[in-house]
Amino acid sequence: MKSATPQDIAQVLGDATAVTILCHVRPDPDTIGSGLALALGLSRRGVDVEVSFPGAETLPRSLTALAGADLVVPAGEVVGHPVVVSVDAATLGRLGDLVCRLLLEKKKIVIDHHVSNTGFGEYNLIDPAADCTSILILEILDALGTDIDSDIATCVYAGLITDTGSFKWARPESLRIGARLLDAGVDGAAWSRALLDSHPVAWLSLVSRVLGGARFDAAACGGHGVIYAVVSLDMLGPVGWADIESIIDVLRVAEEAEVAAVFKETAPSKWAVSLRAKDKIDLVPLAGAHGGGGHRRAAGYSDSGTAQDVIDRFLRSL
Repeated sequence: MKSATPQDIAQVLGDATAVTILCHVRPDPDTIGSGLALALGLSRRGVDVEVSFPGAETLPRSLTALAGADLVVPAGEVVGHPVVVSVDAATLGRLGDLVCRLLLEKKKIVIDHHVSNTGFGEYNLIDPAADCTSILILEILDALGTDIDSDIATCVYAGLITDTGSFKWARPESLRIGARLLDAGVDGAAWSRALLDSHPVAWLSLVSRVLGGARFDAAACGGHGVIYAVVSLDMLGPVGWADIESIIDVLRVAEEAEVAAVFKETAPSKWAVSLRAKDKIDLVPLAGAHGGGGHRRAAGYSDSGTAQDVIDRFLRSL
């Protein structure tokens, strides 16, 4: 295993004839945007490409509208090509039952921007300074000499705009990249609405229930405060998982709380925990203590048990 540059990975991919690209479980715009941007660039070089992600969920409508979405295959139909690329997965566990596809192949490439990623590939491009994985994909495509047209640019933009909160916490370089992508033909206004500001009416009722049950602990996190809420299976109704993921961004606006947490039941007694922080708490050690990972201000982990069990374990770890 070794650290790799975009040029190193471009060289490996440039010699490949068939590539499998793995996105993480419950895919968000960064992992799918990264996977599809890379897939489009490689397919135009004549490479046989497949993209997949673990789990039974289907892609939300906004992501199926991205160019290259037809290259996504169900996890059970993945062929597993000689070169396998993991995009935006901080740990092997994020690849679910597709992890075997990565481990079986000789040429394993990991591309990610999570600081908690220790590198589980033969070639590892892990850059915590990058605001999203999709801009690392852009660097690889540039190294390959790929023409960044509006389709590829839109896939990259999907990851960039969501992982920077519509550029609210973007680094200067990300703003420059955003301008480049818009110049390439991305419809920024339309994709901002589709990815950040579009939810079904039922989502409003769900948010109302979730926020109504939110709890605030002013003494937690050394007096910086934490606010948390629960989304149980019986609350979901017709609302899809992609809409549930956005609830953390509603909860985090509480000015008295440094940390926000949402406990989402993904199966009976199985929970995905999303964490967000403002600027005083580093979430990486906190998520890592529960077997998860992420970034300083955005992280997560999985747990099991009753809602109260999971909440109690979380609060004790603060």
